[in-house]
Amino acid sequence: MVPFGLSEAEKDALILEQQTTITELRATVSSLQDRIVELEEIVRQLRVKLDSTNSNRPPSSDGLSKKPPKPRSLRQKSGKKPGGQPGHPGKSLAWSTPDEIVEHRPEPTCDACNAPLPEATVSCSRQVVDLPPIRHRVTEHRVLEAHCSCGKVCTGSFPENVRAPLQYGPQIRALAVYLTQHQMLPIQRSANLISDLFEVSFSERSVEAACIQAACVLEPTVDAIAASLRNAKVVHADETGIRIEKALHWLHTAVTRTLSWIGVHKKRGEIAIVALGVLPNFRGTLIHDGWKSYRKITCIHSLCNAHHLRELDALAKDHHQPWAAKMGELLREADHAVNVSPEAKLTPEEIADYRRRYGKILEQGDLAHPLVASSGKRGKTKQSQAANLLRRLRTHADDIWRFASDPDVPFTNNLAEQSVRMPKVKQKISGSFRTKEGAQRFCIIRSYLETMRKQGQKLFGTLVDALQGKVVQPNLS
Repeated sequence: MVPFGLSEAEKDALILEQQTTITELRATVSSLQDRIVELEEIVRQLRVKLDSTNSNRPPSSDGLSKKPPKPRSLRQKSGKKPGGQPGHPGKSLAWSTPDEIVEHRPEPTCDACNAPLPEATVSCSRQVVDLPPIRHRVTEHRVLEAHCSCGKVCTGSFPENVRAPLQYGPQIRALAVYLTQHQMLPIQRSANLISDLFEVSFSERSVEAACIQAACVLEPTVDAIAASLRNAKVVHADETGIRIEKALHWLHTAVTRTLSWIGVHKKRGEIAIVALGVLPNFRGTLIHDGWKSYRKITCIHSLCNAHHLRELDALAKDHHQPWAAKMGELLREADHAVNVSPEAKLTPEEIADYRRRYGKILEQGDLAHPLVASSGKRGKTKQSQAANLLRRLRTHADDIWRFASDPDVPFTNNLAEQSVRMPKVKQKISGSFRTKEGAQRFCIIRSYLETMRKQGQKLFGTLVDALQGKVVQPNLS
């Protein structure tokens, strides 16, 4: 509105000022509307507590809350009945040749007429499988000498593995290693268990000494496993936090279907990967969760789709995003198609069709979650969880779909996640490692045991052999 009594020049200047003010107000309102949308998205994310069921966080990050998150299984119903399927061999008690027979005869005379009974025969039998009385066994080695007529005294010699006046044998030391490094019992409880079961004095220091010896003899074999992994066609990698000397360190793993290697380092990223030496020169296909340090390795990359499904399910269920539900269904459908395919991969035509549908769903997601314009400040502009996921799904689409074209590449990175799960169990049971040397010994022994388990070996027997200096070598091919 222009007041009366102004000259034409003053009127034009006032109108121009008002138009400028209106333009600035419109720009401010538009900026505030964008900010409101951004804040509403942040509020939605804050209302939904992120945990291992709705994000790419591992279960170990959930903590010991009073009400742990209810797990959301990513598996779909197969239509099969619960329990063992037809053809499954099953495991149960089997009838065997008895070590002892106890006969239960009737009275010598008939309880009806008191007549003497003839020789009784077996009518039925039952077997009880139990442990024999358990106690330690002491073997004394004696060196004998004989005096020859020529005057020489001929003396026997102790076996090579009998070096002390009094020592523990390989069986009991192997059990100490097995309990602490595979069954994840604390050192004190392992020592107590051995003492109680076998009526022998066995201290915590004895358990530690057995682990030190096992790590020493197994280290060359674990080095050979690491060298074989560098030349493998497909390797799974992962890392998880672990406490050593009350400080955060990182447990790194590299595995295949038949080999496992675990190492520990104070850092999580590129420095640790280079120092540990397994992955820097790897040139095959590396399957991982998208951690940026793995991207710096010059190799073929494949991403774990279990992480994507968890995030997509969270967006679909907690934020009611239809495109996320469609994307999850598409990935599961493609995974099922690969699993039922005779060649364990899809044809180029099938892949092209899936990728076309994949692109359309991404476009729907982009419309629902446009990227926030740069604020002009230093650093990256913060985007919503959905926008970040969409950008990752678009940028690394080839790595996400590699499972569809390569039969050796699985849909998930479960092999690596399983490899770090048991060390996390040990930390929950026993607490942090007291020394870095103890953590390194654990990694060596655990790498060997996991490799032998994957290859169908009896772990206790292999530990007994190793502690006698006869390390059973895994198949590195």
